[in-house]
Amino acid sequence: MNTPSVSPSPRFAALGMVVADMAASLAFYRRLGLDVPADADSAPHAEAQLPGGLRLMWDSYETARAIDPEWTPPKDSSPTGLAFACDGPAGVDAVYAELTGAGYAGEKAPWDAFWGQRYAVVQDPDGRGVDLFAPLA
Repeated sequence: MNTPSVSPSPRFAALGMVVADMAASLAFYRRLGLDVPADADSAPHAEAQLPGGLRLMWDSYETARAIDPEWTPPKDSSPTGLAFACDGPAGVDAVYAELTGAGYAGEKAPWDAFWGQRYAVVQDPDGRGVDLFAPLA
């Protein structure tokens, strides 16, 4: 029997975000432990390699407009959500305190969620909610 050839399935490899202020955004994500070169602060595009081979990518508003001249920033906060695992419930509290202490907006202070995790949400410089979590003991 002759089987038609099938191309391999695509694999999820990267998550991209368009940001208003590249340096401010990268500073926020560096505080969460991502390794982004310092010279990326003034670049139109930056990337960080994540565990498991995924990449997180940032593009400036100018880059987005160069790709699509009709592009405009979202009017409301973006539905993109990122979540960072912390080292235990106390780690959630510590990271939340460190980020809000550095001036980032806390969206929801740490709480014990009914699904069995310590959880908190802080906003990145573009107003995206970034979840912090750890399993409860």
